[in-house]
Amino acid sequence: MSNDSGNILLALLTGAAIGAGIGILYAPDEGKETRKKIKRKVEDTSHEIAERISHATEELTKSAEVKKEAFDRKLDDAISTMSYKADDIIASLEGKLEDLRKKNA
Repeated sequence: MSNDSGNILLALLTGAAIGAGIGILYAPDEGKETRKKIKRKVEDTSHEIAERISHATEELTKSAEVKKEAFDRKLDDAISTMSYKADDIIASLEGKLEDLRKKNA
């Protein structure tokens, strides 16, 4: 989840909670019943937010793991390529060293 969509989601949830609270406060119920409704609504909203945060955390964790695996593969490929190039350079230098030895002999 990107930062912008997270902010939008938070704003929507906050607005829904405030709207529900205002609606309950203006409902024609007793104070005791209104407090129960407010408590229930807060609990429901808290549970929903916790679920969404948990889901977002899981998605971010999965995404980070995929990116790490891709990075590890690319790093292994780069190291392998460098190793082959190093072997080629060493072989070339050994060949030149052998040529120099033959010239000096």
